[in-house]
Amino acid sequence: MAGGKKIWKTLLKILGGVLTLLLLVLCAASLILAKPQEKTDTPADQPPLSASPAIEIQQESDLFQLISAFPAPVMSFMSGSGKTFVSAVSADTAVSGGFGRIATLYWQTADGIPMILQSIYPAGALNLLETGYHFSVESGPMLFGSPSVRMEKNDTVRLHTTTDQGLYVITLPRSADAQIPSLSRSLQLFTVQSDD
Repeated sequence: MAGGKKIWKTLLKILGGVLTLLLLVLCAASLILAKPQEKTDTPADQPPLSASPAIEIQQESDLFQLISAFPAPVMSFMSGSGKTFVSAVSADTAVSGGFGRIATLYWQTADGIPMILQSIYPAGALNLLETGYHFSVESGPMLFGSPSVRMEKNDTVRLHTTTDQGLYVITLPRSADAQIPSLSRSLQLFTVQSDD
């Protein structure tokens, strides 16, 4: 009788060892298959800027002045999008090794919901984003051919994406959540071609 119990205990130990080994193999295989892909669209190193005076505008017709002085394309709404321009400012900010620049455009929807569009140079200056936001369970829309990151803070939603030239940020109240897909389709990157 005692010998039978010893055999069962030994068989259970062997079976437990085989199951443990099988689980380790399955875990290793799933980790290999789920290996994160390397990010290939990392923005290239962009040189810091020398200091320049801030530009403030109050009329949409003056956007040309702000866009032409910005070192990367500026995010704004397309003409005829039904949004109302409020004001804009482009100003330098300290970044590692010199200055970066942030263009902040204030817009409103047809029903008066405020939106802030920011274009940031250099593209890798994620440390210039306002703190206090947390990742959302919802994903952000596509912006300029790239997926955006959606973050939230109290009653505010922030979307951001990076291109090889700039970091682009949209901030709006959560009450405009349903409008995000149509708003994102109305955005465009604007630049002024130099006559070199």
